[in-house]
Amino acid sequence: MKTLHPAMRAFVLMFAAGCASAATAAHGGAAQGNAAERELDRVVDEYFEDLLELNPTFASQIGDYRYNDRFANNIGPQWLAESLAMEQRYLDAVGRIDPSALAPRSRLTYDIFKSARERDIASFRFPNHLLPIDQFGNAAAGFAVMGAGSGAHPFAKRQDYETFLKRIDGFVVWIDQAIVNMREGMKTGVVQPRAVMLKVLPQLQALIVEDPEKSVFWEPLKAFPADVSPQERARLTASYREAITRRLMPAYRRLHDFTANEYLPATRSTVGWSALPRGQEWYAQFVSVYTTTSMSPEEIHELGVKEVARIESEMNAVREQVGFKGDLKAFFAYLKSEPKFYFKSAQEVVDGFTVLKGRIDALLPKMFKDFPKAPYEVRAVEPFRAQSSAGAFYESPSEDGSRPGIFYVNTYDLKGQPKFGMETLSLHEAAPGHHFQIAIQQELSDIPRFRRFDGNVAYAEGWALYCESIGKELGLFTDPYQYYGRLSDEMLRAMRLVVDTGLHTKGWTREQAIAYMLDHSSLAEHDVIAEVERYIVIPGQALGYKIGQLRISALRARAQGRLGPAFDVKEFHSEVLRDGSVPMNVLEMKIDRWIEAQQRLHAANDKGNAR
Repeated sequence: MKTLHPAMRAFVLMFAAGCASAATAAHGGAAQGNAAERELDRVVDEYFEDLLELNPTFASQIGDYRYNDRFANNIGPQWLAESLAMEQRYLDAVGRIDPSALAPRSRLTYDIFKSARERDIASFRFPNHLLPIDQFGNAAAGFAVMGAGSGAHPFAKRQDYETFLKRIDGFVVWIDQAIVNMREGMKTGVVQPRAVMLKVLPQLQALIVEDPEKSVFWEPLKAFPADVSPQERARLTASYREAITRRLMPAYRRLHDFTANEYLPATRSTVGWSALPRGQEWYAQFVSVYTTTSMSPEEIHELGVKEVARIESEMNAVREQVGFKGDLKAFFAYLKSEPKFYFKSAQEVVDGFTVLKGRIDALLPKMFKDFPKAPYEVRAVEPFRAQSSAGAFYESPSEDGSRPGIFYVNTYDLKGQPKFGMETLSLHEAAPGHHFQIAIQQELSDIPRFRRFDGNVAYAEGWALYCESIGKELGLFTDPYQYYGRLSDEMLRAMRLVVDTGLHTKGWTREQAIAYMLDHSSLAEHDVIAEVERYIVIPGQALGYKIGQLRISALRARAQGRLGPAFDVKEFHSEVLRDGSVPMNVLEMKIDRWIEAQQRLHAANDKGNAR
């Protein structure tokens, strides 16, 4: 988690939810091998326990509720020092283990754990803590999701209400620390761009109310659990009224007023990371973390330009197939303006994706043999965070599957949810994309817990984008407009390679990036602006999608080429999913070993049949 840019880390920790019982904290997958394997298992299990204690919101997210009364000041000097010391301590511990003594699956754990600790330690070289808030990774909005009862903190029994009251105290400390850090950033030249901070102000303002009963934090009090007595309800109601009025609202006002009156005038007109102290080196670190490759920003930029040209050619083929007479830009304009491509209400969007879910679920056995135990459902993004949220995103189920995964669809701007984009979006965010990858990973009982809840952007987003690419094989995209929607989403990921690197290494302006994306796609302007501003505050993260998808697609092509008729796509998909999220280089080695094993197996079978 700590290798992520603070905006993305806040998004992951605050917006993902988990509602399993604390009993799910039991470890799974302990190695029972030799002394080296037992020591490795001890090290990684103890690391995960320490990680949960330092990151109580993450613990809540995965259903471990031991720390539900805490909100970590994870941008404060004490937390940062403790976290760095922990990372170094466990890197030293794993360094004392002889990797040659480990069985293959334990060696996989060793390699993943060691490289992750090295990346985490490297991230502490840069002052991420001085940029605690932006329009995308706004912990203030994230805490509101939690307090409203739709996030990681449960409100299933009286104790949950009590622990959240204590959690508020930690959040108020975090707010005041954010102000301290932002003031330090103003002195050292590490500040956010003005354009994105202008989006933060309405987010904060929307959470500030005079009447506590109109606050999102009042929501859990509207439906107490049945076992909470009338006397306890009255006491808790009074406590929440006091907490909202005297602690939460003043904290939000302090942050809002500081941002508006002091921070906003000090923000920068530039948007690229290269404008910050050591910005090029800082950006290179993000690229390494998010792609888990050694590719340079320049290589990625050039790859993006080539991919944009290739996808434009395919889009033109669709334009010709549907008989549109104008050029590609005219086709984009037609797709943006034609009413038949858009829903008329938010409920129609949710209903449409719910029906599509049933269609896709029926097709999945054609290409998959491993399915998550946890189901998923479709929901609209809540109104108070819809304006600045992504067009869609996935929220993981609880560890034990008692709470389903959620495919969130943003209905704030109906023009941002075209009907022709439904099939590809569902494949990516839900099944078999993020829902399969994340839910199956959480359900793996034979790997250490840190691996069940770890994440590599190139793997996770690469898998989801790969799942879009197999839509035709599954039996989707029979409508050419739906296939155009698939190309449109692929174009978005290809443009990200160009725009992200352009913003942060080539001096592109916000307006230049927006114009580029509008020129090369039919995306709604609202979505393009949100995308560009996301790349501005989370540099490098958007690169993982296309890089990961290209690597996974290349691995499948390699397996098909070497195995020929013996290649089984179901087995390939299972092999990609069965060890959870791994760096791209580790996945490549893993698939190569699987190909060799399959070759030996089929050779032995052929030899046996010949007899």
